[in-house]
Amino acid sequence: MNRIINITAALALTLSIATAALAAGAAAISGEVKKIDEGAGKITLKHGPAKSLGMDDPMTMVYRVKDPAMLKQVKVGDKVTFEAEEAASGYTVTKMERAK
Repeated sequence: MNRIINITAALALTLSIATAALAAGAAAISGEVKKIDEGAGKITLKHGPAKSLGMDDPMTMVYRVKDPAMLKQVKVGDKVTFEAEEAASGYTVTKMERAK
């Protein structure tokens, strides 16, 4: 019986750690579309602090996009929320939608 309780406790702890890690890494960033380069699969975004990327100050940056179809869903001037990740090749937008 103690073994079952120990296994259950270990699984619960693992799940809570995994959930916290996902929540911390998936913080949405607010920004504005400044330029779209469909041919290169890139977008220029002006945004506020992006704590999930280690950026404490607002800035304008060029990002790659994970899925080029994202570029067809927005236009220059749109307010957006997005998620991005850092890779060896630079920063990549993994999710993006127009702000509500």
